[in-house]
Amino acid sequence: MSESLVEWASGDHDDASWDDLDAHIAEPPHPINWNLLSADNAEAEWIELNHWVNWLRRTYGLPASVVPPFWHRHPELVWELSALHLHWLGAYDPDQHGSAPFGWHRDFADARQRLRDWVAMSGTRLERDRHTRQTAWPGEPPANAIKDVVIGDRDEDFVQFVVDDVTRRRDAEASLYSRG
Repeated sequence: MSESLVEWASGDHDDASWDDLDAHIAEPPHPINWNLLSADNAEAEWIELNHWVNWLRRTYGLPASVVPPFWHRHPELVWELSALHLHWLGAYDPDQHGSAPFGWHRDFADARQRLRDWVAMSGTRLERDRHTRQTAWPGEPPANAIKDVVIGDRDEDFVQFVVDDVTRRRDAEASLYSRG
């Protein structure tokens, strides 16, 4: 794993300090297609998004009904928060028009309602999580029963989630390259 994940897992991070955009951005903002990221890029993007989500929830005092601790386990929340992050990066770019932050805040109000809807549908809560319910369509096998899981340490869960995701991506990359 990269040194940044090790540092983050050790608690050697400060999610509250997002005053200097240049310290967090190595290249111009770009949309993230989570389905197509390489293992190394996924690790970097997870860490970056996690820093920003922590900053966002603290800065705006967002409750778990808007941004739950286990947002990373729910693709619908990852995609929404990732898009909101990209929009924020663009709105606060030094070359952006002065009214861009106002547009971001207007869109942030809409996004908060969507986030509430996603959280309500997924069933994730402050101290526990469960997979988002899936509806089986006619001809598909019935969806598995959903059970709540209590997770005691959010940061530990996030690190393990990223390690598992990066490992899965590396295995897929190795499989692809071994065929060719």
